[in-house]
Amino acid sequence: MTYYDLLELQPGCSLEDIKKSFRNKAKQLHPDLTDNSAGVEMLRNLLAAYRVLSDPEKREEYDREIRVILPDARFDYRSFLKERMFDNESQSKLVFFDLLHNNEEEALDLYEKLLLRSEFSLELYLDREDFMDCAFLLSEEYEKREKYRKAFDLLTKIVHFERKKPYFRHFFEEVVGRLRKLACAKLPRVMAPQELLPCYFHLADCNFSRKETAFYTKKIAETYLALRKPDLADEYLRRGLELDGKLPGAQKLRQRIGSA
Repeated sequence: MTYYDLLELQPGCSLEDIKKSFRNKAKQLHPDLTDNSAGVEMLRNLLAAYRVLSDPEKREEYDREIRVILPDARFDYRSFLKERMFDNESQSKLVFFDLLHNNEEEALDLYEKLLLRSEFSLELYLDREDFMDCAFLLSEEYEKREKYRKAFDLLTKIVHFERKKPYFRHFFEEVVGRLRKLACAKLPRVMAPQELLPCYFHLADCNFSRKETAFYTKKIAETYLALRKPDLADEYLRRGLELDGKLPGAQKLRQRIGSA
């Protein structure tokens, strides 16, 4: 086993990857947290690996040595992750890896299986930014396969993360646009009005622009009208107009409500 194996990294990894992996593993094996002697020995090995790989000169020399000892060894990251089938973190990384390397069917199949595991959630096992990128790619694949609610749920998670700390920035507009397309054109194909309501309420609470929030408030009004609840439809239409006095389609909707 090489030092890279100990840290579960590829030979070409960055210094930041080395530091991050060492920190994570050292926390799990620290003597204050475990009285396992094997864990203490593993911590010593991790320290030795870190000292070598974090020093550019020592790392270069070490890389030369392992090339001599293991001349035919080629690190297969995908196989490495696949072998750790019971490790949620490795399997989450495999989902992301496969999405990035044109193995979309395998990625979706694995993701669906992971969701069956007790209390599994992808954001628990990927870095924040990796999770957001992975969730976006997953949502694309679900949308292609007409699994619109799953695409919607992933995109709204991205919105939640972006609101806490911007990452997508200007690209975030694509997330907003795709959510609008799902909400208006695609979800209504597969969901009944009473199922759509929570989706529209969720979007109305996403702290979008006033116009965007007004748009979803009007969608709530339209849905209540479809459910034969004109009083609630009228209430939410008024809320939408308070946000955007020029809300498109408001006049026609008001007439429909009045004649309901």
